[in-house]
Amino acid sequence: DNTNLFGENTVFLDYLKNYTQVDGENLHERLQTLFKVLNQPTKKRLKNLPEHLAAFPYINGALFEGALEDCYFDEEVRTILIECCELDWSEISPAIFGSLFQAIMHFDDEKAGGKTKKRREFGAHYTSEENILKTIDPLFMDALRAEFEHISPKGSRVGKVKTAKLAVFHQKLAALNFFDPACGCGNFLIVAYRELRLLELDVIHAQFSKAKSAQLSVETLIKCDVDQFHGIDIDGSAVNIATVAMWLTDHQMNLKVQELGNYFNRIPLIKKANIVHANALQLDWETVIAPEKCSFIMGNPPFLGKKEQSKEQKVDLQALTKSIKGAGVLDYVVGWHIKATHFIAKNPNILVAFVSTNSICQGEQVGVLWSYLLAKGVKIRFAYRTFKWSNEGKGVAAVHCVIVGFGINEPEQRFIFQNDEVIKANNINPYLVDAVNVLIGNRKLPISDSPLMNYGSMPIDNGHLILSEEEKEELLNESMSNEKYVFQYMGGNELINNKKRYCLWLEQAEPKYIAKSVFISNRIKKVKEFRSSSKRPATQDLANYPSLFGERRQSNADYLLLPKVSSENRDFMPIGFIDASIVANGSALILSNATKYHFGILQSSMHNAWMRTVCGRMKSDYQYSVSIVYNNFPWAKPNEKQIKAIAVKAQAVLDARSEHKTSTLADLYHPLTMPPNLVKAHNALDKAVDAAYGYKGKKDDAARVAFLFERYQELIDGLE
Repeated sequence: DNTNLFGENTVFLDYLKNYTQVDGENLHERLQTLFKVLNQPTKKRLKNLPEHLAAFPYINGALFEGALEDCYFDEEVRTILIECCELDWSEISPAIFGSLFQAIMHFDDEKAGGKTKKRREFGAHYTSEENILKTIDPLFMDALRAEFEHISPKGSRVGKVKTAKLAVFHQKLAALNFFDPACGCGNFLIVAYRELRLLELDVIHAQFSKAKSAQLSVETLIKCDVDQFHGIDIDGSAVNIATVAMWLTDHQMNLKVQELGNYFNRIPLIKKANIVHANALQLDWETVIAPEKCSFIMGNPPFLGKKEQSKEQKVDLQALTKSIKGAGVLDYVVGWHIKATHFIAKNPNILVAFVSTNSICQGEQVGVLWSYLLAKGVKIRFAYRTFKWSNEGKGVAAVHCVIVGFGINEPEQRFIFQNDEVIKANNINPYLVDAVNVLIGNRKLPISDSPLMNYGSMPIDNGHLILSEEEKEELLNESMSNEKYVFQYMGGNELINNKKRYCLWLEQAEPKYIAKSVFISNRIKKVKEFRSSSKRPATQDLANYPSLFGERRQSNADYLLLPKVSSENRDFMPIGFIDASIVANGSALILSNATKYHFGILQSSMHNAWMRTVCGRMKSDYQYSVSIVYNNFPWAKPNEKQIKAIAVKAQAVLDARSEHKTSTLADLYHPLTMPPNLVKAHNALDKAVDAAYGYKGKKDDAARVAFLFERYQELIDGLE
């Protein structure tokens, strides 16, 4: 209504104001009549159709087809509708409809969780324009703009050769086909079409810069159209919104071309974006677009981890991954990567880029997914390393993402984008590092000559063997003789934040002393009840030993404790030496009989860079694991002098910490509050560790990890 599509601006607004009752009673009827007129060719309309209706053109495209749902308008709703129409929508991006749709998505069974639950079930995240451009620019727009600039540099003169080349390039733009197999409300398609049309406008300007506007026909100048864009989505409403939004984008871009000629619109609508309502993981993509016609595949497939997938989604994914060993750990999004890989095998010229959760390039999923994709010939062409998600919708998704662009053909150039830096890479491996294609899988034992790491003890008790400070005091008030059964209980959170928790550790307790304590007896009774009621046979068996932790891995000597989960904001994952009298819990990992040398290596930037690259994530935090991170870590092979040097510098780190007795490790390792003496101690430790490795490269994570991947590959080769 704000872009002359109905013949002149505000004709729909005038219709609402002048031909509907103030109380809104006839508004539904008037809208129904208008929809019928808009969907009816002029020749088939009644000859005596009122002038205010006859003024509306025939739109076609099934946009106004079918009856409106019955609804009741009152005065307030009519007023709101008119106020909305009084806004100027002419410059608003049609991509906004994706955000609007996200805000109003309804869930049929409100009791099952409402709007948030439906978005989560679909894995629906509406991509911001910023992130769309991060995807489509390196995928195709940068190359197309560079090709245009090569043909027609700014300020260059127009000649026959240049004009001919521009005409060929223009035809190339019109022949490209773009495919989003998880298109939602069409944001990727909308922004990609807009950028294509803006480039086409530059081409038209270059071709006809000297022509007079009166001599040009806008209709013949424009060659790109919405039917070059294809999509699939599982939500029918989203498909309809995407289709309409593409038409609106087309009209907005047509208005930009009219400066070279007369006003132009493409109604009645003849062509439309080819967007299919279907389950993309079940549908044969070749029914949407033939591989030989497809140029680019792009999008933002659903984000759902293995625990969030519905039974139906698991079945969809299993059908695609049945030949992949260990596929049960994979995120739902990998279904699109696998189907895209199969699709482009039939046309290796197709380029692909998807926004994905960063989990597909970290942790245990890398070895599972990328061993399959690399074997199919996939080559990563560009990548955005982990960045925080932002979108245009209500309730921004709390996820961290990567963008991976890939294809089958060998790329001429490879680029890694990280923050504001662009790295020209020789190779991009599945961890999105400029290094060889190394895949880190689960390993039961360390690949290097290093101590065995284990998990902390697991009570499996529903909390009944664990004590707070107050509960400990209650137990001791019963009898001070109970003190010998109370042990400090420590995990990652307790270590980092200096919190105190306790547990009942009754391994050496005599039955008669346990029976004397009403407190302890009641706790043991509740443990037995909890374990007996479990559906797991192994837990039921543990009910025979209710006074003991379910899994006991306590060290007999002092040990090194590592948190399983640590904040992404820290440069160093805080670890520390713990007395053997403290029970390590399941949120911690332990290294028994560790030396200062072991502490120095594990606390170094070398090890932390490795951890950040290959570990999994708990939300955005680092999730350390024995089998992925530690057992695959390539340790240095130092001489005795280097071992001693590292141990000395490691002690200096501990000494620097001890100078700040009132601060927790969270305080000491916060990026804004890390004290200078601790920073200096870590820098000195890094120098000693780097010397032991013989490392002389850059001090950033990417360079360190590239070096470590080479060391890892050497170790792997040595095992074969």
